[in-house]
Amino acid sequence: MKNSFGPRPSFNRGGPERDRDSRFNNDENRVNERIRVPEVLVIDETGAQHGPMPTREALNMARERGLDLVEVAAAARPPVCKLLDYGKLKYGKKKKAQEAKKKQTVVSVKEIQLRPRTEEHDLLTKFHHMTEFLLRGDKVKITVMFRGREVAYAQQGQQMLMRIIESVKDFAAAESNPKLEGRRMITVIGPTKSNTGIDFRSVPLAPLTALPPVNFQKGALGWAPGSCRLPFYFHALQKWKSNV
Repeated sequence: MKNSFGPRPSFNRGGPERDRDSRFNNDENRVNERIRVPEVLVIDETGAQHGPMPTREALNMARERGLDLVEVAAAARPPVCKLLDYGKLKYGKKKKAQEAKKKQTVVSVKEIQLRPRTEEHDLLTKFHHMTEFLLRGDKVKITVMFRGREVAYAQQGQQMLMRIIESVKDFAAAESNPKLEGRRMITVIGPTKSNTGIDFRSVPLAPLTALPPVNFQKGALGWAPGSCRLPFYFHALQKWKSNV
């Protein structure tokens, strides 16, 4: 039966010349045998200009000098190529990229959740986690969760956040005041200093101090439109507690 699909494609990788260029296959520059134009303008390793000349002749020149023929201006007519050690060039680019990556500051946001009636020893444990994150350069989003009747303890939640902000003021600061969103009170703390050498376990948690009453009116504590039902719950619970 006649094969209607034509000849099978060849998967031969070629000889040593193909192997020589396999390291460049995914690069943006065309190198050596990958340069398939008939002629090129050549700049040698000293900066001298040669040509235009046939590409095969330029390849022979590169081999004689133990270098690679690298296309650097493909849009030119004829394309411009340089004679250089492409392996060294790639290594230099890689080192520069690694150095640039080291200098980049990648800041992640860690989240810590609390309850308004979190016990002191549990609060201290979570506080140490926060300070560890801040001292290594991460931001911390602290969320106080209110469930059911716990909305009556909104002031405790505010006091908890203010204690934490006060405790880390030497190396971090709150990006905004504690903000009430529905049944959550949120603040984000970011580092202001890096490489302080401070042991996170040695940072003390500020003592509890008196704070003004929590006001659930619009604008106070960053009250969000989505929390419009909280004032009713809060006052109803306060009235219920006074009658118990």
